Amino acid sequence: MIDVRYVSFDCARPYELAIFWSQATGGELHPETVPDDEEILVVGPNLLFTRVPEGKSVKNRLHLDVTGSGGTTREQEVERLTGLGATVHEDRRNPDGTGWVVMLDPEGNEFCVCRADYEKQP
Repeated sequence: MIDVRYVSFDCARPYELAIFWSQATGGELHPETVPDDEEILVVGPNLLFTRVPEGKSVKNRLHLDVTGSGGTTREQEVERLTGLGATVHEDRRNPDGTGWVVMLDPEGNEFCVCRADYEKQP
């Protein structure tokens, strides 16, 4: 058995991307964070953002599936995340309420916003 310590993102601007994900998840920047650090950790979800020279060129091979918490709906989360700088990439919602929304973070990393369990009809 293993423990996952961090989920790491290669990126051009670690500090800016960490700020987005900190606001998105409610996690906090590591207390020793300096804006020009090569690596920035968002504590809580343990997301690590590492500066790399090359840009993103293809679809992520790993992405996060997220849901609202505290009673927020998928639609509210899509709106909130858009306000933080994410964009809707592909809307996969269905008329019956199932499905998800594929979004891109500010550096183009895909992630999906799904319905939380409390949103699903019995």
